[in-house]
Amino acid sequence: MLSPFSASDKQLTLNRFPIAQVNRSLQAWDAADEYLLNYLNEQQLIKANCQVLIFNDTFGALSTQFCSPLATGASHAEEINAANVYCVNDSYISQQGIRHNIQQNQLDDSKVHYLNCLEALPKNADIILFKIPKSKSLLIEQLINISNTVSPQTVFIAADRAKDIHSSTLKLFEKHLGSTTTSLAVKKARLVFCQLDSDSKSPSQQSPFPTVWTMHNKALARDFIISNHANVYSREKLDIGGRYFIENLPKIKANSQVIDLGCGNGVVGLSVLASEPSAQVQFVDESQMAITSAEQNINTNLPELITQCQFHLNDCLTHIDSNSVDLILCNPPFHQQSATTDHIAWQMFKDSHRVLKKGGELRIIGNRQLAYHIKLKRIFGNETLIASNDKFVTQSAIKR
Repeated sequence: MLSPFSASDKQLTLNRFPIAQVNRSLQAWDAADEYLLNYLNEQQLIKANCQVLIFNDTFGALSTQFCSPLATGASHAEEINAANVYCVNDSYISQQGIRHNIQQNQLDDSKVHYLNCLEALPKNADIILFKIPKSKSLLIEQLINISNTVSPQTVFIAADRAKDIHSSTLKLFEKHLGSTTTSLAVKKARLVFCQLDSDSKSPSQQSPFPTVWTMHNKALARDFIISNHANVYSREKLDIGGRYFIENLPKIKANSQVIDLGCGNGVVGLSVLASEPSAQVQFVDESQMAITSAEQNINTNLPELITQCQFHLNDCLTHIDSNSVDLILCNPPFHQQSATTDHIAWQMFKDSHRVLKKGGELRIIGNRQLAYHIKLKRIFGNETLIASNDKFVTQSAIKR
């Protein structure tokens, strides 16, 4: 049982999301969340009816602090003076986690607005709270969007683990936002302060994203033009794991129902459609940037087959019909945000077993040391090694 989250004189119960994950020992907040909120409280930076813009809140540790209790516990004045909160996040799972934690703490979410990283930012933010993302590309994209949108009067405070704030990180803040300073470290966390200086930058900074590159499919002897938004893995070329997986895909039967699970930019599903144009392919990911990239890549390379595709922003295969598909292809992630964890792989495999038809196949790729064959045997009762090299293994499991 996790202890309550206490910061800024407020105590809440927070859970990671999804709730039914295997690893229940991971916290839904970190020391950077605590440091940031305690600093805001000490400096009295949050005023009545202010507009707060929160980036990359993982499970609501920041967002919940600005929600009033539901009417039974809040005065009329508290409800009127509550902050307008805009949560900006590329992660569907994080947004679901924020909603869950607001609800379970019986907080009012009427002034909470959810934005993905491709939507326009509000222009009149009073304060920006910025959890530094793991992806450098996403960091650059978000800093450029902030620079192009908010006024120099906006208070900007970023936070992260001290060990993850490098001099190169601070140079990016300086380059895109303005004068940058840092706090002392507290509980191995650090704050970053930026003075948004409109005089130090061009009228409008140009984002380098999405990036566009050419992928050669050796088996099909053709090239594809691939577009990648900032938070999508393999932004400039096909990664070696993806290439190895594509080289070891099964032969796709006519009219197959296929899911590209954790699709990223969609190159696996794209390869399936190129090899078997009658296939029906669902692209599933928890990243809005990934889903948008995958849809763009089908429209660019196989526009005539776009009607055979569906694009789902989802928590694994939640709400996908049971016993409905013939083949699921997946490269499972082994981390969530900054935490290394195998619970997402477990959920993907269990969901796949439910969604596959009898005789359907789950085919995956993973690093050798992850030992996914143990999980596959526990869930499916079988596992077959398809291919392996020094780094990766491609494995298959059949629903009996």
